Amino acid sequence: MPNDTSSKTFMKGAMILTISALLTKILSAVYRVPFQNIVGDVGFYIYQQVYPIYGIVLALSTYGFPVIISRMIAEKEDGHDSVGVTTIIRSSILFLLVISFIWFLLLFFGAPYLATMMGDSQLTPLIKVISVSFLILPFTSILRGIYQGKGDMLPTAVSQVTEQFIRVATILVFSTLLVYSGYSLYTASLGALFGSLTGGMAGIFVLITFVWFRKDRLLTPLRPQSNNEMLQIWKTLFFQGTAICISGMLLVLLQFIDSLNVYMLLTQQGMEEVLAKQLKGVYDRGQPFVQLGTVVATSLSLTLVPIITSAYKKKNLELVKEKTQLALKVSLFVGFAASIGMMNIIVPTNTMLFKNAEGSAVIAVFCLAIMFSSMILTMSGVFQGIGDIYYPAIVILSGIIMKFILNLLLVPLLNTMGAAIATILALSVMTVLLVKKLRNHFGFRLVDWSFCKKMGIAGVVMTMFLQLWNTLYFVAIDQGLYERLMAAFFSLSGVSAGAMIYLYITLKGNVFTSKELSILPFGEKLMSISKKMK
Repeated sequence: MPNDTSSKTFMKGAMILTISALLTKILSAVYRVPFQNIVGDVGFYIYQQVYPIYGIVLALSTYGFPVIISRMIAEKEDGHDSVGVTTIIRSSILFLLVISFIWFLLLFFGAPYLATMMGDSQLTPLIKVISVSFLILPFTSILRGIYQGKGDMLPTAVSQVTEQFIRVATILVFSTLLVYSGYSLYTASLGALFGSLTGGMAGIFVLITFVWFRKDRLLTPLRPQSNNEMLQIWKTLFFQGTAICISGMLLVLLQFIDSLNVYMLLTQQGMEEVLAKQLKGVYDRGQPFVQLGTVVATSLSLTLVPIITSAYKKKNLELVKEKTQLALKVSLFVGFAASIGMMNIIVPTNTMLFKNAEGSAVIAVFCLAIMFSSMILTMSGVFQGIGDIYYPAIVILSGIIMKFILNLLLVPLLNTMGAAIATILALSVMTVLLVKKLRNHFGFRLVDWSFCKKMGIAGVVMTMFLQLWNTLYFVAIDQGLYERLMAAFFSLSGVSAGAMIYLYITLKGNVFTSKELSILPFGEKLMSISKKMK
């Protein structure tokens, strides 16, 4: 019975964190649409140049350090070693304070150099503002790690959602006030980036509130601590924390590479600065599409990772293999549909969200990243579940380096289309390497060809319908009907109809067994629909 209770507690906690992560990622993707509508493409470029730095801080304080701290604490909690828990907490606090302060100093005083490297010296004050968020990182990381280590996921979940909500509210309010008060777009973006600080402080406030009202005693008297013991904790935090963070920062790191050299490469080719900023801003419209599509795909597949982790701990390798296959099938199934669907209706969707259809071809290519990133993040979760946290980190870092080099080669030739192609090529290489490693690890094909064939047929039929739907959209526009209203109608109806066509064909083809459907969210409804088709 204790093992069953522990397993249920683990699954409940994992589900709470999954839901909070889903909400925060949706908030993080959706706010970009009204923000772009407020500041325009140039303002969006300015904000997106600096945003990846905050994304790195967010990953460190959410997916990196808290996870490692919680694992170390959980091990001590299982052994009822309260003194050992305190040792971990105090060593972790010291480590995070030191390393966060170093990062802050490097970024604050290195801001002029980094802005110059990006090709835009006016970004300097924005980088300095975002550097302050590193000073908040130790407090959110340690408090989240402590609660997660004790099996209490609620404080982490509430703090994450609150942090994002306050941040998004700050971004939209400040940018609106500053733009309509006549301030420059750089000042408006500076105000928006202030949201990283208000959000971070809100997250800390929530965590402290939990400590205060529950009267939690987080520390116990400390025995003498050896330097070797502290060094071991620091090594664990640095290496394992960094590895887990890299896996969680896939999309942010890709954005960071684009911030470093896309605008700079455009201007080096002789392009006028304002036009280069507009092009980069239009290119950045693709980010919310990819982020939201990836969230939808991984929110389903990653629900299986806790089951994989639990089965691996119990040495139930057959269950590990079974759930790994299902997780990858789900991520590919949803990611493929989201990529192909979005590529087909990108013109009306781009117009609906961002006022016009500029850059639709580039964004369409960029949307292929949804499928690849969904698979990569799912496989990274599986690797972490079976105890291998370093391989996916190495693969992702290699892919990021490849993206940087490909940008240098392709952007001068193809402008932002080159950057989009560079992203897809880098992600495809990462996907192949991770699939190959997992296949070698388990010794069997992860996804069979029959599944891919049926999925491909569904994608072709969906494409045919959506292209016809696009034709009707252009006819409506030619008749002089209000473009953005028509774009909203055709994009939303196209998404719904395309999804139903894809789902109908794949369920009719039995791409998932009844057993597989029963495990997934909304599985019972899908099983009911599947039975009615037979």
